[in-house]
Amino acid sequence: MFEYHGWITLRSTAEAVDDDPPLRLDEIQDLINGYTGPGLVDLRPVNGAHHVHLGGFRNHRGGRDADVIELFTRIGHLAPGSYGLLYVHDDEDPGHELTFRVHRLVRGAVTAHADQLLSPVIPTLEDEYVD
Repeated sequence: MFEYHGWITLRSTAEAVDDDPPLRLDEIQDLINGYTGPGLVDLRPVNGAHHVHLGGFRNHRGGRDADVIELFTRIGHLAPGSYGLLYVHDDEDPGHELTFRVHRLVRGAVTAHADQLLSPVIPTLEDEYVD
């Protein structure tokens, strides 16, 4: 199973004030348009700021969903003042089968962190499977 949920508050730079300098919204939208699959990816303005929301749930990591971390990273490069979080649970990721990983976007850089709120999946979210 490959599950992900995330958000980004877009800012052109960490110093940006009132969209100065302006966001590269056309390029960010092009990235989002190129990301296809059954999941959610959405760019929209809310109260004067632009935000990206991501979410998906597949049986296996693969296809375009495998690139969700890359999409998160590329948006950060286009808008290096942005910040956000991306939670990923990939039960086929060696060493992380029963945990969520949190990918943090700050100042254009994405770093991976251990999650302590939803992990370990068993017993925090699910009961152990008993045959």
